[in-house]
Amino acid sequence: MNQEIHDHIQNSPLWRVQEKLFRSVPGVGPTVTYTLFAFLPELGTLSHKKLAALVGVAPLNNDSGRRRGKRSIWGGRAHVRRALYMATLAAIRHNPVIRRFYEHLLARGKAKKVAIVACMHKLLTILNAIAKNGSYWKPTTCHST
Repeated sequence: MNQEIHDHIQNSPLWRVQEKLFRSVPGVGPTVTYTLFAFLPELGTLSHKKLAALVGVAPLNNDSGRRRGKRSIWGGRAHVRRALYMATLAAIRHNPVIRRFYEHLLARGKAKKVAIVACMHKLLTILNAIAKNGSYWKPTTCHST
C-alpha cells in the first residue's frame, strides 16, 4: 500500500515537490507527508488558526458566564492528529526550533502533554507556511516562541 502511494506521488510533479518541501522539516517523514496529502488537502490554503481547529489541536474554551473553564482540544481529523503527534515526538528530538519551544514551555511550568500539543500546533503552522509559500524549511527564520 505504501509503495502504491509513493509511486502515485512520484508520478505527480506537484506532489513530488510538495513532498520534498515537507520532508525538509526535521521530524516529518513519509507517513506524515502522505497523511497530510490524503486527509488535509486544505493545507496551505487556510489560516493557521482555522487549520489547527480543523485538525483538532486548537485550544477550545469551556467558559460559561463568569466561570472560566479549562482549555482543551477535541474534534478534528484524528488521522492527521495521530500522524502529527508522532512527527512532533520526532521533531522534539531532532528539530532545534521545536525542541527549544518544547523546553521553553516546560520551563514555564506547562505539563508535558500540553507542551506536546503546543508543539503539534507549531509544527502544523510551519507545514502550512511551507505549503503556502512553497519554500523549504529554514530554521534560522523560525522563532522559538
